[in-house]
Amino acid sequence: MSIIRIGTERRRMSKIIIHNDTIYLCGQVAKDSTANISEQTRSMLEKVDTLLAEAGSDRRHILSATIYIKNMSSFAEMNAVWDAWVIEGYSPARACVESSLARAELLVEISIIAVVKN
Repeated sequence: MSIIRIGTERRRMSKIIIHNDTIYLCGQVAKDSTANISEQTRSMLEKVDTLLAEAGSDRRHILSATIYIKNMSSFAEMNAVWDAWVIEGYSPARACVESSLARAELLVEISIIAVVKN
């Protein structure tokens, strides 16, 4: 039973964990935390694409997504970006909850579970 840890520069977490062809991404946030919810969502999902590629996968292989949103009043705007990003027929199981995030300026964060593509 092997566990691969990628991006372990930070003591508290790994960016990617791969175990038995299952990929776990740490929570991803936008590069620019001063942007609006749409731009933060777009930037966050670009980071997800990059990490999935590094792990040998892509958005077609996402099993589950948990989205943390600072304020549900931004739900429709976030969903508009999400809906454009998700490939039709490959929607993962998903939850979205309102939550305080690590920094006040962050509006959205996502945690992903996927599988390695074969």
